[in-house]
Amino acid sequence: MPTLPVQPRAGARGRGDVLQQEVGAWARGVCHSGEWACVRRHALSCAASLRPMPRPAQPRVRRARRSDLDALNALEQRCFRGDRLSARQYRFHLDSDRAWLGVVARGDALAGSALVMFRADTNAARLYSIAVDPAARGGGLGLALLRGAERAARARGADEMRLEVRAGNRAAIALYEREGYACFGRKRRYYEDGADALRFAKAL
Repeated sequence: MPTLPVQPRAGARGRGDVLQQEVGAWARGVCHSGEWACVRRHALSCAASLRPMPRPAQPRVRRARRSDLDALNALEQRCFRGDRLSARQYRFHLDSDRAWLGVVARGDALAGSALVMFRADTNAARLYSIAVDPAARGGGLGLALLRGAERAARARGADEMRLEVRAGNRAAIALYEREGYACFGRKRRYYEDGADALRFAKAL
């Protein structure tokens, strides 16, 4: 079978539609009837591969509710061995006007949370915690929670976000750096197990 001399044209239609039209016009002129079916199948296969794939739905971050309290406690247990927020602390932050607690679901289950704290004497918000269920990591939930936290901070008038992250948490550090955070300090023995924390900040 001869080689297909196809160079898709630019235009308003998709590349796959152009490819189908050009292959069809060429093949009808040079192919015998037995070859045409094979060429057409090949053209349709190529066209399908060139069509853009649908984008996956972005995780939806919402404000936590009282009804999420048990799920938040369970998530905290799954995500952290130490330095855990207690049920009492979660209850306090849910009711506080100095905190924003956001959550994201995966299916019907709570899969992540983010806690932002505000102070009256500064325009810098503090990202206290991001928790993502270990079974749901790698699906963009951490990024969605981080951006949701930033939106909440901007809505409260904050012009900077600050946070602490475990010095050995390479995945979290890489996420923060990709999103524009810069390290500006270190807190020695910040965590319960004696690990250091790195301090990051980003202008909002």
